[in-house]
Amino acid sequence: MQLPIARLPLVSVPAAWFAILAAACGGTGTAYGGSGAGGNPYGTLQPSMGALSVQVATSSLGSFLSDGQGRTLYLFTRDSGATSSCSGGCSSVWPPLTSSTTVHVGAGAFASLLGTTSGGQRQITYNGHPLYYYVGDATPGQTNGEQLNQFGGLWYAVSPTGMQVTR
Repeated sequence: MQLPIARLPLVSVPAAWFAILAAACGGTGTAYGGSGAGGNPYGTLQPSMGALSVQVATSSLGSFLSDGQGRTLYLFTRDSGATSSCSGGCSSVWPPLTSSTTVHVGAGAFASLLGTTSGGQRQITYNGHPLYYYVGDATPGQTNGEQLNQFGGLWYAVSPTGMQVTR
């Protein structure tokens, strides 16, 4: 039996749309099939969907690393070598790029610069820098995290050579 729309609370319509949108986008959860904290701000890719790709994108910022979906990847100046300094609240804003499968190198990136962190979560590194997303990048190609000073350090998009991109 369907209830007349007039009897439904106003909040149920936005809530229903949110539920539909979350289901269509894969919801939120762990990043790229990994099982670590932080998750992926763009939804979950299931491990069966294939391996992760790291490639080079270009915008007014210049050339920088992105994942296979065009989402900008960042480094954190507070990290020490391949050891991440971002956890807890930091990883909620800056989710780590993780993968439980092989990472493929796309156009413009160098396979010799790819690696992973040691420890429980398999975070992807590039030129020794752990890689992160920024939740403020709502769509692929955005670089809203560039040069932000958060969680005790600066955040930069990563150049194809593995260094920070600066405007």
